[in-house]
Amino acid sequence: MTRISVRDLADFKQSKKRFTMLTSYDSLTASLFDEAGIPVLLVGDSAANLVFGYDSTLPVTVEDMLPIVSAVARSSKNAMVVADMPFGSYQTSTSSALDSATKFLKAGAHAVKLEGGQRIVETVKVLVEAGIPVMVHIGLTPQSVNVFGGYKFKDVVSKQINYFSMPSL
Repeated sequence: MTRISVRDLADFKQSKKRFTMLTSYDSLTASLFDEAGIPVLLVGDSAANLVFGYDSTLPVTVEDMLPIVSAVARSSKNAMVVADMPFGSYQTSTSSALDSATKFLKAGAHAVKLEGGQRIVETVKVLVEAGIPVMVHIGLTPQSVNVFGGYKFKDVVSKQINYFSMPSL
């Protein structure tokens, strides 16, 4: 089996095939999930809570997450590894987003994940144009915990991002 790619995910979507994406924070879990055939592994910023003991995802940094991304990527042979971009790594400018995303790909990730909707469209464009696949999380957005006064699901079904976050295939 070859590593799952962006093209494979596009094919899954086209054929309406569902797939599983699980979160991994370490080498052992990544290798077990990979052997079980899980096609996508997320290295979540929830490592802030589950690895580092913070009470939210906000304190975790890119530098904190890089060794975790590397371990997960090295320990999986088939799964696509997606690195969650931590709070502050993409909100300030498109250049900081590009710098952070580049670090994650150099650490072994195959794509990055950001939170948001219309407010991050320009950032998504910059990353995709640089050859970095992007997944966008638009429902529950834990990085906005302080704006919403807790972890609340936002109804975004009626709102759409008008930019497809994958390079033309």
